[in-house]
Amino acid sequence: MVMNRSWSNRKTPVIGILTARKKDGLIAGNGTLFMELQKKLISLNGISFIFTLDGVHQEAIDGFIFNPERNGWEKITTPFPDLVYNRIPFRRSEEELKRSMFFASLKEKNIPFFNPGFIDKSELYHLFKNHPYLHTFIPATIPANHKQMLSAFLSHHQSIYLKPSRSARGNGIFKLELDTEKKIQIKGLIENHEFISFDYFWEEWESKLLEDNYLAQEEIKSILYEGKRIDFRILAHAENNHYKVTGIGIRQSQKQDITTHIPSGGRLLPYELLQNEEYDLLFETLVQYIGASLSETFGFFGEFSIDMGISQSGQYYIYEVNSKPMSFDETDIEERKIEHLCQLFLELTGKNKD
Repeated sequence: MVMNRSWSNRKTPVIGILTARKKDGLIAGNGTLFMELQKKLISLNGISFIFTLDGVHQEAIDGFIFNPERNGWEKITTPFPDLVYNRIPFRRSEEELKRSMFFASLKEKNIPFFNPGFIDKSELYHLFKNHPYLHTFIPATIPANHKQMLSAFLSHHQSIYLKPSRSARGNGIFKLELDTEKKIQIKGLIENHEFISFDYFWEEWESKLLEDNYLAQEEIKSILYEGKRIDFRILAHAENNHYKVTGIGIRQSQKQDITTHIPSGGRLLPYELLQNEEYDLLFETLVQYIGASLSETFGFFGEFSIDMGISQSGQYYIYEVNSKPMSFDETDIEERKIEHLCQLFLELTGKNKD
């Protein structure tokens, strides 16, 4: 199927959703999100298609369009879209993107690029650490690349988290604990290990900590609900030069307390269970500062999610900020997400103006 340039005369946007291929050559990414965006855009007299970097040519793009009537994907060749929405799911694919000439092509054609990429945890920490407001929400954190420094950090906090700078969804996270006999306990989502001293731990783990650029972060003793720790998941989107909360969910740990992510065994709780005016105001304030800070530093962020918690002493903490939010299990939040994204597409392309 070949699409012509009559798209450019529409008053609503043509959105190109950039994704990547898996190792087997199949298209990767959040297929449900792609389909729901297409359905919503069609209701607005717009259109979207997905594509990968290898489908980009000088004046056209080979991609795929979702046809709701046939409930399937069709191959297309199309002119460049009004906006490119970055949903590349792999960091290695984003590195390929940075090395390509694609950004130059978009700039030459004056096409907006929505979301610059994944957020490196180390870069995020340094950004927030130097922010006049956000620095108060960051747990004590150091690079896990120096033996003596990490040992002293563990001795001071007794229990810390080890997090790779480039990871998501709780992947690669471990809890490191120092017991009363100075033994080292390291706990992961699947397996646990014990070392008789920090020296033995470092000997085995040094290469992994350095290779994956791990950070060490103090463990925050989170508030509990029915005896289990809980965190908040906050989804935010840009709107008219500011940021708004799209939805909030609560995640509760179950069989392990390393992460509350649902794929790792966490449990979903409704925000209304604990909602109050203080939380509402804080979360609205945080998304403003975080969105502005990210966009000023890395390039425009139209969406992001925040993982945060509250300590048992009442201090608020930001654990993660995700530039490509996972799907929320709350149906109403996902519906608002689709609505806000499409409205933002209209805003960024100027197609909502007469």
